[in-house]
Amino acid sequence: MAELFASGRLIDLIIGLVLIEAIALTLLHRLTGKGVAPRDLVGLLLAGTFLLVALRAALTGAGWVWIGLWLAFALVAHLADLALRWRP
Repeated sequence: MAELFASGRLIDLIIGLVLIEAIALTLLHRLTGKGVAPRDLVGLLLAGTFLLVALRAALTGAGWVWIGLWLAFALVAHLADLALRWRP
């Protein structure tokens, strides 16, 4: 189990599950019209995915610049998501 964390493979698996979730939710919405609209999911899923990539970078010994870059991308995606959802 320690090797799964150290190699980042566990994070790869989780990112794959996030992708499957995005596809499933998009299909559900397109087929039934129910659930969350795909455009409302993009910012949320991107922010989470960028955080996962930052975690993977940290676990695999990437430099602080790469970790900081992925965290910055997560922040931008989060702020964009908030801006799109904000109701005055």
